[in-house]
Amino acid sequence: MVFPMKLVLIIPSFGRKEILHRLLMHLEGQRRPPDEVIVTAPDASHVPCYQPETYRLTHVYGARGLCAQRNRALALVEGRFDVITFFDDDFIPADDYILEAVRAFEAQPDYAVLMGNVLHDGARDAGLTFDQGCAILRRAERGPPLDHPPVEHPGAYGCNMSIRAALIGPRRFDERLVLYGWQEDIDFTSQLRGHGRIMRLAHLVGVHLGFKSGRVSGVRFGYSQIVNPIYLARKGTMPVRFASGLIARNVLSNLIRSIRPEPHVDRRGRLRGNLLGATHLLIGRIEPEYILKL
Repeated sequence: MVFPMKLVLIIPSFGRKEILHRLLMHLEGQRRPPDEVIVTAPDASHVPCYQPETYRLTHVYGARGLCAQRNRALALVEGRFDVITFFDDDFIPADDYILEAVRAFEAQPDYAVLMGNVLHDGARDAGLTFDQGCAILRRAERGPPLDHPPVEHPGAYGCNMSIRAALIGPRRFDERLVLYGWQEDIDFTSQLRGHGRIMRLAHLVGVHLGFKSGRVSGVRFGYSQIVNPIYLARKGTMPVRFASGLIARNVLSNLIRSIRPEPHVDRRGRLRGNLLGATHLLIGRIEPEYILKL
């Protein structure tokens, strides 16, 4: 079957070979398969041996870091696709996800960026196994259809986001947001607001497992929680009110929960990173890449 819009799926990965393998297998069930899937990783040791039957799979290797890995893929696909979709390697889409994303772009020329309805976000708790994520999707399939009105957002959540490729142009993810990135999705997609709408669609469904391996340390992440929003506010891609609220919520959460931290979160490490980031802000040092020295 020939589809009018071509879609490429980009999946950055680091240290999650087994879960990436499960995701690549799961994508074979898409009712409308992607025209190509590009997995970006530091080297071949992070990628499983898998030969898909329903889509073309390409591997791209190079320096570690979410933004750098996404940018390598963008350079490879430039001018070849109508829609560029990004999944985290621990995001599981419903079987009609790609079909519905393409339909939405075809039906709504003013849509610039789409993100889906995350039924469960394991990044906010202890996380899920792949089988648990699939079970959540199956339960949703048996329930009534999700038919809530589209919701407009200032930026997209990067675990699953699709972009009208023609609007990207020379834009790239900011590689000063090193390693895990954090808020790189808001930074990138908010730049497209002047070219179209950034929408969350209820019927575009998936589950984010929040798999814990491959993540940065608590101290590094805590530092990014302070410095990255300020950096993006100064850059003009994150509203000051949004940045200040984000910082306040994270610091308060780390402070309260450091008394009795969850086993899956290094709250005390994050709090130390928060304090270091605040100290750097006081002396005018706004360097997201400083986490490489921690």
